[in-house]
Amino acid sequence: MKVTEMQQLKKGPPLRLPLFDCKLSAGFPSPADDYFEKKLDLNELLISHPAATFFVKVEGDSMLGAGIQSGDMLLVDRALTAEEGKIIVALIEGEFTVKRFVKKGNKAFLMPENPRYPPIEITEEKEFQVWGVVTYVIHRSR
Repeated sequence: MKVTEMQQLKKGPPLRLPLFDCKLSAGFPSPADDYFEKKLDLNELLISHPAATFFVKVEGDSMLGAGIQSGDMLLVDRALTAEEGKIIVALIEGEFTVKRFVKKGNKAFLMPENPRYPPIEITEEKEFQVWGVVTYVIHRSR
């Protein structure tokens, strides 16, 4: 999966949208309330470190098992540390990629979430840099 576009967050006024204050059933329908409880600003909900957060658009199918589809936008936080099991945006050998960061013993890998793709071992010989940790995936309902 390749990163095809990066966008820095632009600070703007809060955009507070109505938050319907009840859980929606994904099984049998349930009675709905006729009111909105409060307003929600997605910036406040999704972004912990505004100066270190950016969006990337991705292309490819190597992360399908993690729910990341080609064309999705990822919210990436550079202030977070790449920990075991986190999905990260990395620069490896001059190319940006999105993979799960995995450690096995003394070795570290960028793991795809599609069995059609091999893991990428991170070695001292390879140019490697973590650009950030993926915090949210945004994709259009199909």
